[in-house]
Amino acid sequence: MTNGNGAPPAADKPEAVPQLNVLAQYIKDLSFENPNAPSSLGPQQQQPSINIQINVHAENLAENEYEVTLSVEGKAENAGKVLFSFELDYAGVFRIQHVPKENLHPLIMIECPRLLFPFAREIIASAVRDGGFPPLMLDPVDFVGLYRQNMERQAEQLRAEGKPS
Repeated sequence: MTNGNGAPPAADKPEAVPQLNVLAQYIKDLSFENPNAPSSLGPQQQQPSINIQINVHAENLAENEYEVTLSVEGKAENAGKVLFSFELDYAGVFRIQHVPKENLHPLIMIECPRLLFPFAREIIASAVRDGGFPPLMLDPVDFVGLYRQNMERQAEQLRAEGKPS
């Protein structure tokens, strides 16, 4: 059977291709503190301890549009004194279409922050450098591991509250 031009008839409807588009990226909040300058800028006896915390938040803005915020907080300390601290909320608006519902949450919480991370990393490195310190180059983040960790934590909270997960 042909459709008149010799080609076989088209399938009912071709499968829609999943799409992830970045519509915008921006700094929502940025704070850098250098509370003990200028004494903190001199040579240090030992390497500072650096503590970094990373979180991901998402909000549905409209049909198929999500704001994903990558929150990064850090603090460098040496001999009990804070050398510097920072907080960055770096966000993006993403349009996600034709993604199966069961894959949507992992996509938003893993792939979107993975796309934002290199930009957040550069902003932090520049802020630390501009604060008088060597640039802080954050190691790559395992967003799959972070996602699993957060999902396990939520399941534990539900179990503790006596709700099925």
